[in-house]
Amino acid sequence: MEIKRIGSQPSVRGRSEWFTGTVRIDPLFQAPDPALVQGASVTFEPGARTAWHTHPLGQTLIVTAGCGWVQREGGPIEEIRPGDVVWFSPGEKHWHGATPTTAMTHIAIQEKLDGKAVDWMEQVSDAQYRAGK
Repeated sequence: MEIKRIGSQPSVRGRSEWFTGTVRIDPLFQAPDPALVQGASVTFEPGARTAWHTHPLGQTLIVTAGCGWVQREGGPIEEIRPGDVVWFSPGEKHWHGATPTTAMTHIAIQEKLDGKAVDWMEQVSDAQYRAGK
């Protein structure tokens, strides 16, 4: 058994290659080998969002605070709120983040395949993001 105490893992800022705006990532867990699952609490300030990306084994988001948007490639931008759970299928190109006026926090859970949990792609353009208004 292992207990990760609150504050024992430092927060990190989302890298500008992968995020637009101010994003804070608080690691929650990374199961030891041979387990593949990992999770983090991610907070997006208003207007902040991920770049387009995929996950080789899919991703689950559990919204814990605020109001955000999610979009899969070719689909509409969907609003998400606390208590909502979002599943992205393996390889499904998508992005997620806050609305322009409200911050949003979610827990992100994904598994690694061959040591990799995410494939990052191009940034979500301002025009693509504004389409959610």
